[in-house]
Amino acid sequence: MSATAETLPIVPAEPLRRRLLRSLLYGRSSNRAAKARARVGLAIIAFAIVYGIIAVRLVMFAAVSDGRVAHRVVSGDAIATARPDILDRNGEVLATDVRVPSLYAEPRRLIDVDEAVELLTADLPDLDATELRERLSSRRGFVWLKRDITSEQQREIYHQGLPGIGFLNENKRDYPNGAEVSHLLGRVDIDNQGTAGVEKWLDNQGLAALHLAGLATDRLQTPVQLAVDLRVQHALRDELVKARDKFHAIAAAGLVLNVRSGEIVAMVSEPDYDPNIPHNPRDQSLINRLTTGVYEMGSTFKAFTVAMALDSGKVTLKSSFDAHNPLHYGKFDIHDFEPMQRSLSVPEIFTYSSNIGAARIAMAMGVDAHKAFLKKMGQLDRLRTELESAEPIVPKRWGELNTITIAFGHGLSVAPLQAVMGVAALMNGGILIPPTFLKRTEAEAQALGHRVIKPETSAMMRYLMRLNVEKGTASKADVAGYYIGGKTGTADKVVFGRYSKTRVLTDFMAVLPADQPRYVLLIMLDEPKALPETHGFTTSGWNAVPTGGAVVARIAPLLGIEPRLDLPPADQQILASLKENR
Repeated sequence: MSATAETLPIVPAEPLRRRLLRSLLYGRSSNRAAKARARVGLAIIAFAIVYGIIAVRLVMFAAVSDGRVAHRVVSGDAIATARPDILDRNGEVLATDVRVPSLYAEPRRLIDVDEAVELLTADLPDLDATELRERLSSRRGFVWLKRDITSEQQREIYHQGLPGIGFLNENKRDYPNGAEVSHLLGRVDIDNQGTAGVEKWLDNQGLAALHLAGLATDRLQTPVQLAVDLRVQHALRDELVKARDKFHAIAAAGLVLNVRSGEIVAMVSEPDYDPNIPHNPRDQSLINRLTTGVYEMGSTFKAFTVAMALDSGKVTLKSSFDAHNPLHYGKFDIHDFEPMQRSLSVPEIFTYSSNIGAARIAMAMGVDAHKAFLKKMGQLDRLRTELESAEPIVPKRWGELNTITIAFGHGLSVAPLQAVMGVAALMNGGILIPPTFLKRTEAEAQALGHRVIKPETSAMMRYLMRLNVEKGTASKADVAGYYIGGKTGTADKVVFGRYSKTRVLTDFMAVLPADQPRYVLLIMLDEPKALPETHGFTTSGWNAVPTGGAVVARIAPLLGIEPRLDLPPADQQILASLKENR
């Protein structure tokens, strides 16, 4: 043996077991690439085995009796998953979960189906005997017989001692205030899943995912606090119900919005419903007219027309426009409800609610400027809030005639809530703030808002709103001490594609107080009828306006607004301060 060979280290022989494993995994001629491929293959096989086990377990789970699974997983406890409590801004409970028993059967364990049908229908007469027998005769492991039964019914059935018949406690949504806040809260289905309103929004915020994952089975969830004030909500609803009955309207609606925070303090759409009682969700009479309905808002839109002109600087409060004769445009004639037959100043156009004057203001500004301003004010796009909202109906081809009619509130249909949002911006100094049904601070609102008009334009609009209550179409809303401002609107309804001469939608947009705005109030009446005291008129000043005054008288103290008596007229209280700031 050579010297070189003697210095080489002695390599121990590889164990047989390791050689066989390496040969199986890598083959006889192994290299790094082969080893890498083998490791990837091993990982794939491992994952396949794990997921295969999971799939088998799922199949087994589905094959096992549903009733036994329910007993094993929840030990007879809640099947319908829990939801967080919903509170008003003062902590009053608006919606909560309660435990209720539900009746189920395990058909495989039944001894005598006929006996079970006879005894169960005796205690639960509303059960259909044919359908019940069909369910009990099946070979399924678990079937629901009746959800949400009374404790007395549970006790009677329990004493019958029927094998294969049992009870499970479920979470059922309870609304302590009944119909009071129904359109705002929405409702849930039999499985406690939100189907409308704030309840549906909660599911879209992740609650539905928790339900699917089985992680929402207790009530240890943080309550959701809304901006609504139950006291204000009650007063608003009460006055709207009275107004609807008095004027024989087919519907009434109203809301109160904080102009500084965008919070919706109250919202009522009447007719409403009791969410504790099942009803047909397709009943169109029960829609929320303030968010899911769109309407031509009538002369309240003149506030946008005038604000656009004043904000441009091309028009001032001293500017005047010709309203001697009706405005002719092609085959259309624009008339005033009460023709003045002379030139009108901007304040007169606003307080007399002149269609001719508003149309001439819009024509002077131009189609593009008008359309751009309304878009900036959030009137041409779908409003996004926690509740479902409808898309506004905007002219596909917006020409000069569209600008003329939209200037006084016809030809553009919006959700009333988005119109209120725009008017709130005209009142609060010029900041457009997205409305919310959740509690929000003013600082949070300012961070979300953006300026749409100048502060001085806002002051002029507040002056016009107050002037309209002092001497214009909104005089019947003047409540002593609260310095209300407002704008009326009466829109002919479209019936079978044509404007009706007898059916109108009236609305009243009020600001409270006009010199230091805190809240905007909307009152809407759908097809109010004339009364002897209204002298045959159905316009807003005779129905929506006095209703607004009655609402303000009730809610102002609740909102912490103290009465101030003997305040000077608008030109001294509002315009004087504007001149001083300049």
